[in-house]
Amino acid sequence: MLRLANALDSANKTVAMIVRWLVVLMVVVQFGIVLGRYIFSVNSIAAQESVLYLHASLFMLGAGYTLLIDGHVRVDIIYSKLSNVWKRRVDIFGHLFLLIPAMITLLYWSWPSVRNSWSILEGPISVGGIKAVFLLKSLIPAFCILMIIQSFSLLIRTLFVEKND
Repeated sequence: MLRLANALDSANKTVAMIVRWLVVLMVVVQFGIVLGRYIFSVNSIAAQESVLYLHASLFMLGAGYTLLIDGHVRVDIIYSKLSNVWKRRVDIFGHLFLLIPAMITLLYWSWPSVRNSWSILEGPISVGGIKAVFLLKSLIPAFCILMIIQSFSLLIRTLFVEKND
């Protein structure tokens, strides 16, 4: 079971190793936009939208890795005071009855919009923007799948691996 959990973890680790470079690219593009606007009086809607695309990609594709490293915000007032047995129970409940069902629901309800967007190759958000809203919408199912993968990994570790500790 540990090998399966590690294999699931590697999916989000691989995505994170790639996505982390979007931060650098986003800063460079934003710097270029500011430089262009205030120094050269040049503006580009597509460049501005590219920052939005990079930002959305960073957060949507990095969410699974953030779950892996326990970086998501949670209400820790009660959880931190629980025993390990109760923490395990809360984690199992959270994965089985909250996170996984929420991601499946989001995947189910967003899929028609993503499919339709791809079928017409949906254009820019703004006039002069990036002609790839269909790619932006594709981040929703990617987010759901990466979160489900990571949730299964953490569930496996909680149910099988940590029992032996």
